[in-house]
Amino acid sequence: MAEDEDEGGFGGLYEDGHWAWDETTEELVFISDLPPQLIEAIQIPTKVPTGTIEFRDDIDLIEQIRFRRRYQRKLKPGQPDIITLQDVKDIALYTAPVNILSPILINALHIPTVERFLRALILCCQYYLQIADEMANRIIELETKVRTPQGDIVESEFRNNLSDLRLLVAKEYSTMLIGGSDTKKYHHMGPYKKRRSLSDKDARLCETLLRMCVQIVWLALGRRAFNQIELEVNRVFKSEIFNSTEHTLHTNYIAKMAKEEKAVLLGHCLRHNKKLNTRSPLINEVFCHRDIDYRMMGLGVIKCPQPSPRLLYLMHTLAGPEDTFGKFGVVLGIIGMPRASYDTMLRPLPSANVEGKSKASISSQSYSSKSNTSSSMRRSQLTIKKQYPDIVLPRKDSWIVEFPTQFPDEPEKIQPCSETQRTRWQQRLQRLLHPR
Repeated sequence: MAEDEDEGGFGGLYEDGHWAWDETTEELVFISDLPPQLIEAIQIPTKVPTGTIEFRDDIDLIEQIRFRRRYQRKLKPGQPDIITLQDVKDIALYTAPVNILSPILINALHIPTVERFLRALILCCQYYLQIADEMANRIIELETKVRTPQGDIVESEFRNNLSDLRLLVAKEYSTMLIGGSDTKKYHHMGPYKKRRSLSDKDARLCETLLRMCVQIVWLALGRRAFNQIELEVNRVFKSEIFNSTEHTLHTNYIAKMAKEEKAVLLGHCLRHNKKLNTRSPLINEVFCHRDIDYRMMGLGVIKCPQPSPRLLYLMHTLAGPEDTFGKFGVVLGIIGMPRASYDTMLRPLPSANVEGKSKASISSQSYSSKSNTSSSMRRSQLTIKKQYPDIVLPRKDSWIVEFPTQFPDEPEKIQPCSETQRTRWQQRLQRLLHPR
């Protein structure tokens, strides 16, 4: 990257700091000796681009070497060499335009609540794309087949599954909105909500975080269907009325959906109010009048009493170690897959995914799927060998779990984020913004 030329070659990774023993994680951690004010002095840019924010995806070999040496996550002894969410975040941060990066954004991406939020969003988008393809095929089949009651049952299960996955995103998003748990210091009115609202700063942080989330999801799903992901993420966070991506692309994709597709993909928790009273589909999922297992609201944070197979699956997806995904049948894009099957930028190696095809055809396919939005294009993607299997969610319990006399309060063991990687990206940002 051009802006990386000022980073001073391939200098030492651990600079301006020391090592100390962490009693919590029982391991050595690197602690920066730089005064906190040096990092805090780097503020969010006054103006963040409101148009399309382009991430670079044309990293050459020299830059890949730089990334591997300085920024790629290093394996600990005995640690399996698999792709983690941290690896995906690292690629997103490395390819992001510098003018959207800030210390507060980097810190926010390295806290457990946002990590669970990202996992839930990846799971939700992956299942959304999977069901969108399934529904496109079902609509085509209806032209020559008769619709049966069994079809309604299957589609109802799809709709309920999507609603549950959106709810998982919504519960973490709600925590971030109210400044709960480890997101306190990111609240626009301060950790104690007593100061004047910093609404402009909050808006810039939310916009850049949302764009970063879209990029992370796209990378985690194998660089597939970028526009579909961006449209759906903006819809569930901002509603159809304020979907800025739709206003830019003018796809009119919701109006083009068949009635059955809308019922499944949009769900039945929609509220069409006037603009000032509009709430995002995510918040509507929280307040939806449907049977919701209350234990889902605490997954990954509060120990779940007598979890069902479905809750166990979702809990491991949200907060379990990536190296246990295979054990529990969890599918989260390319996360949890062998690192050796992918290159430095997490693109599948030719021998790992496609047989009997030239490198040129593989490259063209990896980029062509970025702008696919129509049903015909989605169907053409099925001809490409998938990088990961479809999600198979365990069935919901047939009985409804009633509210207990007392809600559980025993905390779940929280998976820590990488402090080493967070420090790396903070130091890189400081070098880029304040070259010596």
